[in-house]
Amino acid sequence: MRKIVITSGKGGVGKTTVTALLGRKLAERGARVVLVDGDVGLNNLDVVMGVENKVVYDVSDVLDGRCRLSQALVIDNESGVAVLPSSSRKFDVSAQAFRGVIESIRGADFVLIDCPAGIEEGFHRAVSSADECIVVTTPSASAIRDADKVVALLSSYRLNDVGLVVNRVRYDMIARGDMLSAKEIGNLLHLGVVGVIPEDDHVTVYQQLGRVPDFAVSEKCAEYLADNVEKGTKQLVEPYMKRRWRLR
Repeated sequence: MRKIVITSGKGGVGKTTVTALLGRKLAERGARVVLVDGDVGLNNLDVVMGVENKVVYDVSDVLDGRCRLSQALVIDNESGVAVLPSSSRKFDVSAQAFRGVIESIRGADFVLIDCPAGIEEGFHRAVSSADECIVVTTPSASAIRDADKVVALLSSYRLNDVGLVVNRVRYDMIARGDMLSAKEIGNLLHLGVVGVIPEDDHVTVYQQLGRVPDFAVSEKCAEYLADNVEKGTKQLVEPYMKRRWRLR
């Protein structure tokens, strides 16, 4: 079972959306996937997955012994992905207790943990429960700066691998020299790029329905991301630039 935390230094970069896209794409390849919402109090992974109406229990109920883990898991009928919702109320949960919940998951090939933004207690709780990490950033200067702070902190954890996803890329702006490319951002952060997701209005319009349509460009780019994650590679594919780089 591969435990991967998806994190970011800055809120609003699309971390939860990337988690959902990746989870669905891995499931389409036949993997058994569990998505865990690690954001206590500001949880919305169930909303992004379109399963919020099915939620009866959440991770706080599991930790307090009010239900079994299997009872708290909500299944997305279309993709088969299981979602462990977080609580909308603030409650104290130690990193050890949260890690115990993650470790008790059985039968999954991938456990993707949606980490709270920032570098507070929730960050430590989520990252310490994983073996691998994906850092999500946008090309904005503030998001890259905050991602750099997160990357520095990650060096203190025992992670087998750390990759980078650059979200909301605008290829017209890159062509004009107004935006850094994913390759340049990866070089700045000293991380291999595992995924590039372009700015796509379909994500905003359709994610409330629980799925982005197959014709959306972000869906194709999510395929490249899932391919890298599944194979453990860092092949940077930027479709509109018609080039491929293999980063080491």
